[in-house]
Amino acid sequence: MDTMKAILERRSIRKYTDAPIDKAQINEILKAGMYAPSGGNAQPWDFVVVTDKDILNKITEVHPYAGALKGAAAAIIVCGNKEKEKFQDLWIQDCSAATMNMLLAAQNLEIGTVWLGLYPEIERVEGVQSLLNLPEHITPFSAVALGHPAESRPVPERFDANNIHYNGW
Repeated sequence: MDTMKAILERRSIRKYTDAPIDKAQINEILKAGMYAPSGGNAQPWDFVVVTDKDILNKITEVHPYAGALKGAAAAIIVCGNKEKEKFQDLWIQDCSAATMNMLLAAQNLEIGTVWLGLYPEIERVEGVQSLLNLPEHITPFSAVALGHPAESRPVPERFDANNIHYNGW
């Protein structure tokens, strides 16, 4: 798929079919996340793949907007690893880049996704840390729901020249 096509056509998909996602496809999505840029090439991330329906459902109990996980085939929890960071708190940007790369890779594979924010919402972070038995130095940043789309979403026009400024405001 063309890169711009993937960027422009990617939508948040919250309804999925019952079809499972192939492990090779999940690994391809994870690979895209691991190829994201990171400050100092620290790559301060770890990923938890969740395919257990009970765990997916339990995440919805600690995240009020994660209902899509109930129908998802899987989720990838993107985590910041403070033992790997080179620059304090830059892991937040690095994990954002990894998350976006995975969304685009999934789009390329025709897998629906929705980015579910965890960090910095303390209740969500602590709930997922507890649920997944994450070590103290691991902070869950986002959850990416994955599934074969059971809905399609139109592509809105978002380009707005009023938001562009050259050489200052």
